[in-house]
Amino acid sequence: MDSKKSMSCIFCSALLMFFFTSKTLLCSATNNNISSGQSLSGNQTIVSQNGNFELGFFTPGKSLKYYIGIWYREASVENRMVVWVANRDQPLNDLHSSELKLFGNGNLVLLNERKMPIWSTNSTSKAFKSSSIVLGDDGNLVLSDGSIILWQSFDHPTNVLLPGAKLGYNKRAKMAAQTLTSWRNSEDPAHGIYSVQSEGPDGNFEVRWNGSAAYWSTDAWNNNSFYSTIKLRSILNSLNFSFISNENESYFTFSFKDKSVLDFVMLDLNGQLKSFFRVKGMKSWNLIWYQPILQCQVYGFCGDFGVCSENSLPVCRCLPGFEQRHPKDWDLLDFSGRCVRETSLQCGGKDWFLKVHNVSFPVNSKASRVLESAENCKLACSNNCSCSAYAYTSVGCLTWYGNLLNIQQLDSGGDDLYLRLAASEVSSSGKKVSVLSVTIGVVSGMIALLVISVLVTFTILRRMKRKVKASATKEENSPDQMHQYTFLTAFEYKQLKVATNNFSEKLGSGGFGCVLKGVLPDSTHIAVKKLDGICQGEKQFRSEVSTLGLVQHVNLVRLLGFCTKGNNRMLVYDFMSNGSLHSHLFSQDDSKVLNWSTRYQIAVGIARGLTYLHEKCRDHIIHCDIKPENILLDADFTPKVADFGLAKLVGREFSRVLTTFRGTVGYLAPEWTSGVAITTKADVYSYGMMLFEIISGRRNMKQHVNGKMCFFPTWAANKVLSEGQEVLCILDKKLEHNADVEELTRAFRVACWCIQEEEIQRPSMGQIVQIFEGLLEVNSPPIPNYLQALLESEEAISFFSE
Repeated sequence: MDSKKSMSCIFCSALLMFFFTSKTLLCSATNNNISSGQSLSGNQTIVSQNGNFELGFFTPGKSLKYYIGIWYREASVENRMVVWVANRDQPLNDLHSSELKLFGNGNLVLLNERKMPIWSTNSTSKAFKSSSIVLGDDGNLVLSDGSIILWQSFDHPTNVLLPGAKLGYNKRAKMAAQTLTSWRNSEDPAHGIYSVQSEGPDGNFEVRWNGSAAYWSTDAWNNNSFYSTIKLRSILNSLNFSFISNENESYFTFSFKDKSVLDFVMLDLNGQLKSFFRVKGMKSWNLIWYQPILQCQVYGFCGDFGVCSENSLPVCRCLPGFEQRHPKDWDLLDFSGRCVRETSLQCGGKDWFLKVHNVSFPVNSKASRVLESAENCKLACSNNCSCSAYAYTSVGCLTWYGNLLNIQQLDSGGDDLYLRLAASEVSSSGKKVSVLSVTIGVVSGMIALLVISVLVTFTILRRMKRKVKASATKEENSPDQMHQYTFLTAFEYKQLKVATNNFSEKLGSGGFGCVLKGVLPDSTHIAVKKLDGICQGEKQFRSEVSTLGLVQHVNLVRLLGFCTKGNNRMLVYDFMSNGSLHSHLFSQDDSKVLNWSTRYQIAVGIARGLTYLHEKCRDHIIHCDIKPENILLDADFTPKVADFGLAKLVGREFSRVLTTFRGTVGYLAPEWTSGVAITTKADVYSYGMMLFEIISGRRNMKQHVNGKMCFFPTWAANKVLSEGQEVLCILDKKLEHNADVEELTRAFRVACWCIQEEEIQRPSMGQIVQIFEGLLEVNSPPIPNYLQALLESEEAISFFSE
């Protein structure tokens, strides 16, 4: 009896195994279709015939939810580029019990774990059991019953427009036929707050916030292109753009000439419309076009009571007296959840107003010329409980009611906004005095001091140990291996207030706060970085101290000390009398023009500083924001790498590190846009881009008045590498060809090698130093693949002419 049961179990198991195996083979990776009555579940996928696209279940990021989607196949799961999602607003919880099934009546349905339909094509076919769904080589999922198309994904785009797909207008219904809508955040493909759609039969498009406020748009189609506001004729000549208009519809589409190049347009979750391309076989996508140019031009990006700043990360922060409503969403770069008050208003004259400096005003103000004084303006706002802020300007009194939206922190030229807060949050002098704020400030200050004290002690002991070891082995203490140890000074707030003349001698400002000039009692000149914002200021403060507290090099800015009092965070550095490299390269003042010899030594010094960070520190450091603004020059024009607020520490046992997106557009390596783990080669790329600017004395990227985006490295590579012209043709014209041609050639070749698309092709910073010193030869570099593609486009290089 037991034997019969055993045989029966084996037989049942074999049947089950056969069933599941058959089901798997039905939709294996070699198939590109699903026939009537078949389904897709678990890890089963279908792949387009040429292998470009794949359809199946996926999870975005670290999400535990499942979706049916289409993605480019040549990428790892972590770097998957999803181009279409079916159930974006209705995720699945169970991968294996859910299925995508094509019924005999021609309807494609997504069933959840309870076999309930949560998404379908709502299509029907008269040809019973002859319908099928095919994933095309263009990424289009087509449901047909032979010769008739019943439904296709190209008619229902999500956030991506693929070549061949339509973005158009239904003339009969007088409404947009297709719409791109952003994801909610990086782990949730649900409908976000940004959308792009056609606004009429003439072919113009608008990018909108919450379906209402348009913050960027094209003009109408003009023969073979849009007007200058969009220039969606790609930088690649291998694309054809078309605008089709008939009695039923009008739509825009584009297609490829060169099948070896992949391209798509995406409405990103940050509200920017972006165009990417990739040559087949390459790993990373290249961002080649985007609008709006500035993140803070995206309407409502930071949500209600949020402040947008182009010069800080994250870009958004809450106004004083407000806090994030959904902090986890902010971690996923979704700032739409708005900021909320920490303390409720009391009204009835019991609230106060905090002065917020140097901002652009929120939208939807009400102006009144009748109120002819700031005091009357304040009183009018105070007497209305719905009034959130006021400002008194040359046009009179401006007041805002309800939520405040689109406030931007400016470097200069902004206005003062008076923000309404509870009396417990603000004193008459405009400073935070609530017991809670003071307590938090004191506690956080004590913690910061404790952490820094431990850090400094550890640093001193470690460096003393190195020094003893160096002495024992009689190693030469070269500039690149300086192990002198210094004590970080804990400055008193009053000391720095006096030293900077009450914080009045400003050297510059940015999203982080401002830099002030100061003089200590012993006549030592200092630069004091005063950080703004409790959260962002604390983050940058800790990042700079933890980085610069561990290193010392002649080509790195020296951190002398710090100050933590309440919510104040200040860092004290050596004063650099010649300012930033940026102020010399792009200045119209002829007296600031740097000769070639000085430029070459600056390039070498920066390379040495980065070599120390990348190769000679115990924990390797990736700076993440190399650009002329972050290179300071002392009295002898010795360069000092500065601003480590975005730097990332990498353990010596690792070569890569996963980190949030950081840096400055125009200097970012391609791998930043693909989301892969970052290496020190990201700094090498930024260095190469900056080296082009040191050579040419002009910005690499610049938008012309007619809307063209101009890219100097493209022009330079074309002239020297393709046309064989002398390298002097790319030299800053202000130098009038006065340069050592051998050094110039060396620097140009290094710059070209640094900006290669593939990390492995870029030299290390140590190798770059050896090249500059003549210890290594540098061969003529290849033109990077993405530059080779750009070279075919006159638009990319027309601004730069001889």
